[in-house]
Amino acid sequence: MTTQFTKEQWAEMRRKAKAVSNAAIDKAIAGVGKSQTALPKAFLGYQAHVVELLEDVGTSVLVVEKSRRIGLTWGLAAYAVLRAARQRTAGGMDVHYISYAQAMTRDFISDCADWARAFGHAAGEVQEYMWPDGKDENGADRFIQAFRITFASGFEINGLSSAPRSLRGKQGVVIIDEAAFVDNLGELLKAALALLMWGGQVIVCSTHDGAENPFNLLVQDVLGKRLPYKHVHIDFDEALQDGLFERICLRRGREWTPETEAAWREEIISFYGDGADEELYCVPSMGSGSWLPTPLIEARMTEEAPIQRLELPPNFLHLMEWERAALLEDFYVKLEAALAGLDLSLLFAAGFDFARYVDLSIFHLLSIDSKLKRRSALTIEMRGVPGDEQKGIVRMVLEHLRGRLVGAAFDATGMGWTVAEDMGRIFGLRESEDGSGLVWAIKFTEDWYRINMPPLKVAFEDDVIALVKDDLHVTDLRAVKVVRGVPKVPQVREGTAGKKRHADFAVALALAYFASRMRWAEYDYIPVPARASRFEQPAGEDQWGRERTGAFAPATPFRMTSLRNSRGLI
Repeated sequence: MTTQFTKEQWAEMRRKAKAVSNAAIDKAIAGVGKSQTALPKAFLGYQAHVVELLEDVGTSVLVVEKSRRIGLTWGLAAYAVLRAARQRTAGGMDVHYISYAQAMTRDFISDCADWARAFGHAAGEVQEYMWPDGKDENGADRFIQAFRITFASGFEINGLSSAPRSLRGKQGVVIIDEAAFVDNLGELLKAALALLMWGGQVIVCSTHDGAENPFNLLVQDVLGKRLPYKHVHIDFDEALQDGLFERICLRRGREWTPETEAAWREEIISFYGDGADEELYCVPSMGSGSWLPTPLIEARMTEEAPIQRLELPPNFLHLMEWERAALLEDFYVKLEAALAGLDLSLLFAAGFDFARYVDLSIFHLLSIDSKLKRRSALTIEMRGVPGDEQKGIVRMVLEHLRGRLVGAAFDATGMGWTVAEDMGRIFGLRESEDGSGLVWAIKFTEDWYRINMPPLKVAFEDDVIALVKDDLHVTDLRAVKVVRGVPKVPQVREGTAGKKRHADFAVALALAYFASRMRWAEYDYIPVPARASRFEQPAGEDQWGRERTGAFAPATPFRMTSLRNSRGLI
C-alpha cells in the first residue's frame, strides 16, 4: 500500500469493503438466531495473524515491520500473558520485553496486567524492582529499574532494559519492540538468539528508521532468504482495512463511516508529511543511490554464454515476406546453434521483459546446477521487433527446454500481458505461489520490487549467480536505484537517442531469478517425436522445419515454433 489514494477514493473503497463485510455478518447472525448480536473480536486481523504465527511451533524468530501506532504491542501483550500463564507442559515460559524507552516498557507491563485480568489468569500485581547491572566507573553497584508480573504457573513477564547483558542467564520468549531505535541491536539479537537453544522465541518488531539501520538490514536479510526467519509487513492502509479506525471509533464512542475514516487517514498522513512513507508505510528513508556497486557486478561476470541481439528497421512490417525472412535468417541460425549448445542435463528458468518501441525486449535464461548456482545460459535482446516475432522467438526457446524448465516470469504490464498470456496458453499460466503452470505473468508494483529484489542482491553478495561479461548489462544493473528504501527501475533512460536503455537486462534478470525460485514439480513426460531425425524432413522444409522459399527461409518467426528435430521441438 502507498499514500496514492485520495480521500474520496479511500472512502469509496472502504464503503464497498464494509458492505461486503456487513453482508457476511448478517448472514452469520441469521444462521444462529435473531437475538444474537455481532460483537467485534478482541483482535484486529493483523494482531490475530501475528499471534497465530507465534503460536505455531515452527516460528522461532518473527520479524515484523509495521506502521506506527497500530496497536501491535497491545496484541503482543496478550500473547505474553497467554504464554507465561501456561504450565511448562503446555509450552509455558518466561517472557522478556525490551524497548528503547522505560515508558514503553511500563505501558507494556500495564497492558499485560489488563490482559491477565481479562483472561482470568491468576497473576500477581505489577512489581517494580531494581535489576543489578554490574559496577559503575567507581566500583559501586549499578542498578536498572525493571518491571515484573508473576503467574501461578511459576513464570514471569519481565520488562527489561535494552542492554544485551539484561538477557544473560535468561530463558523464554524475547520481545524486542521498536527495534530500530534500541542501542546496539546486533548485540541484543545475539544475546536473544541464544535463548532459542532451550526452546525460546524471539520477536523483533519496529517501524523503520532509515535504510541503513540494523533493523532494515535484518529485514532485507530475511526477505532475501539469507536468514530463515518469518516476516510480517503491516502498513497503515493494511491496518485500516483490518478495522483500525473502526476500533478507534468504538473506543471513543463515535460512529464509524467511510467518510470519517478517509478524512482521519488524510489528516494522519498530512501530520507525518514527508515522513509518512517511513512512519506509516514501512518504507525506510534513503537517498536514490545505486542498488548494486559496480565492483560487485563485475565480480559476478564470470560466465561464458551467448548474447544475441536483433534489431529490425522501423519499416519491417512493410517489407516483402522474403525481405523479412532475409533479415531474420542469420539470427535464427545463431539461435539454433545457441540452443544446441545448452546442457539439457541442467534445469533452467527464464525471465522476459517486453517492450515494443522505446525500450528493449530482453529474454534471459538462467541455468541451475546441482549446487543451486544460477548461471546465465542465453540472453536475447530485441529492439524494434514486432509482437508476433517476439512470441515466436520466445516460444522457440521454451519449446526446446520442455521438461527442463522450472518456471518463466513475464513482464505483464501493458502489451507484455499478451505475450505472457499466449505463452501461458501453451505452457500453463501461473497465478499464485501454489498454482500450476510454468508462465507467471508479473505486474510490477512497489511491493513486488520490495519483496523480490533483496533475494537477487543476496545472490550477488553470496556468489551464487554468474553472468556474462557485458558493459551494457553493467549499465543496466547500475541503473537500478534505491528509491525510498526500495530498489526499483527509475523513470530516466540511459543512452543515446533512439538507443536508450531502461535497466532492461536488470528487469529480465530479476524475473529469471524470481522464476528460478518458483516451486515446481514434474508430473508429465514429453513423448519422442514421431519424426526424430532432421534428415527425415519433408520436401520443401529446411532443417528447422521452415518452408523454403527461394534462397531464403521464409515465414514469420511464429512459423519457426513448429520445429521438429532431434532436440524434441514440437
